[in-house]
Amino acid sequence: MFELSEEHKQIRDMARDFARGEVMPGAAERDKTHEFPAELVDQLGELGFMGMFVDPDYGGSGMDVLAYVLALEEICYADAGVGVIMSVNNSLVCWPLMTFGNHEQKLKYLAPLASGEKLGCYALTEPNAGSDAGAQRTRATKDGDHYVLDGTKMWITNGPQADTIVTYANLDVEQRHRGVCAFIVEKDWDGYQVGKVEEKLGIACSGTSELVYSGLRVPAENMLHNEREGFKVAMATLDGGRIGIAAQALGIAQRALDLSVSYANEREAFGKPIATKQAIQWMIADMACRIESARLMTHKAAAMKGSGQRASRECSMAKLLASETANFCADKALQIHGGYGYSKEYEVERLYRDARITTLYEGTSEIQRLVIARSYLG
Repeated sequence: MFELSEEHKQIRDMARDFARGEVMPGAAERDKTHEFPAELVDQLGELGFMGMFVDPDYGGSGMDVLAYVLALEEICYADAGVGVIMSVNNSLVCWPLMTFGNHEQKLKYLAPLASGEKLGCYALTEPNAGSDAGAQRTRATKDGDHYVLDGTKMWITNGPQADTIVTYANLDVEQRHRGVCAFIVEKDWDGYQVGKVEEKLGIACSGTSELVYSGLRVPAENMLHNEREGFKVAMATLDGGRIGIAAQALGIAQRALDLSVSYANEREAFGKPIATKQAIQWMIADMACRIESARLMTHKAAAMKGSGQRASRECSMAKLLASETANFCADKALQIHGGYGYSKEYEVERLYRDARITTLYEGTSEIQRLVIARSYLG
């Protein structure tokens, strides 16, 4: 895929204009204050960027996965914290609701999420269930026409602000993933509480917290998909989530490269711009090659996922390659900027911190390598 369609170019350009005109100017201040960008989320909803996969019949934009990747990269170029809010709402909340939800669930929940009126989060991770997502200890107990949930989730992006939660609980913890069910939860229900709000290294304007369920009664009609098939929902959802993080990583990496090129042409040492130095040129070349490779892989995974093909391996490849590229590029950008790069007055310091999370959430780089290897080895 070497040439984008005119429609895809228009979506990318609309996202670019919004990102650089509205998102970028306040990025440094949000990083400092950790203020949640509620106004920007509303604007993203108005542009159709909060429900890009959602069918227009349910209030969404009806766009494809590639369009989502293109838009998300542009938002993350400006501020990866804002981008991950958009990513979670699209990949981890709207997508499973659109894919596994019944008609009534879609009617009730999708339009407010797609418009930005409501915000969603995805609550899978637990204190003892991170990479081993099948080890869910949050319990679901049947009680008439309800399920009662008890347990704690952690590292939940959008957790402090979320109105609608896609979450998981186990009917039988001894059965591990075979007992897992997926549920749609509303924040106002009794027994639901936002726990500890995390102080993070990067993506500071996005909220991350624990979610605590204590006798949380969920109507049976709010089960997502079928009983004991929640793990299937979780794994399918994470494929799309990994594409989203790949796009986030690409935005960070591209920004690191662009800042490095600009700085190298302006900064002089020994009477010449440092851009004339071979050491700098090699770093720029390596950054550019890795970004282009990661972008092609991400676009391929997006095209496969969007066409309904099985793309778990390709999604893992895209996420692995793009996230490690973001960290490589942020590191080289800081090196090119020298001492200035270590100062909070320069943007590359924030990029260096923001990049680090991309190798961790939606499955660590080690988990991606396991997924890829097993797809070949069986």
